[in-house]
Amino acid sequence: MSVENGSSKMSGAEAGAAPQNESSSAGRSYRIEALAKGLRLLSLFNHDRLALRVKDLADLSGIPMPTVFRLVATLEEEGYLERTASGMVRPGTSVLALGFAAVQGMDLVQTSEPTMRELAVASGETVNLGVLYNDQVLFVARIARRDSLIAAGIRVGSTVPAVFSSMGKVILAFMSEEELARTITAESFAGRWGPHAVRTMDELSGQLEAARSDGYLIQQEEAIPGLSSIAAPIRQVDGTVVASINVAVPSADYPRKQLVQRLLDPVLAAAGEITRRMGGTSPTY
Repeated sequence: MSVENGSSKMSGAEAGAAPQNESSSAGRSYRIEALAKGLRLLSLFNHDRLALRVKDLADLSGIPMPTVFRLVATLEEEGYLERTASGMVRPGTSVLALGFAAVQGMDLVQTSEPTMRELAVASGETVNLGVLYNDQVLFVARIARRDSLIAAGIRVGSTVPAVFSSMGKVILAFMSEEELARTITAESFAGRWGPHAVRTMDELSGQLEAARSDGYLIQQEEAIPGLSSIAAPIRQVDGTVVASINVAVPSADYPRKQLVQRLLDPVLAAAGEITRRMGGTSPTY
């Protein structure tokens, strides 16, 4: 009997002598049932189920409630689940970290990198690329201005509530009303953020309407005190907005008029170039 790559190769007679159920049993012996159940719970979250009650997890998974309680507690401790203000659970930051290796290799990041570098050189400022993750913006690529101390805590893999982010709001602006209602809830506006952060859906709706009309969005000290940014959408082949690019700047150096005069055209050009590379087409505004 020879052994290759850790598996046994048997002759036809030996293979015939091995009962099928014994072979299947050996294959299943490596399965860790508790891990499988934990992963099953995580897989229940999707765009339509951003947060769930523990009872919902038990009902949807078919796993007994006492087991679900233990699994949820473990996943919370490890950062894979987190509690919302209402006591529901949703995927935590460790889920983002786990999936980030895949994000780094995604076509969007690879396709965007040359254009992002050109924009960073042309503007002399920080350039970010973001996608939507539930009601958050996930930073998937970033070229930071070396001497900037503002937003030093933001890095690739960081998240910011979409309602306070220029990148997030540009993506939200092109969602259907139904999709937007599923994504943004009252909890999306919670927490302490910048001094000009929007606090209601009515305020946000006005900004999203302007973004749809203009093809870009400016935020000034909504996410982080002292930081402003201007963002534009990135589209894929079917026209769907899948990401956004922005330039982030110190608010003291860029009043709104300066943001528009100095950065609007470069940001729109960069978004248009990445869209073209993704096979999409940017509309004319």
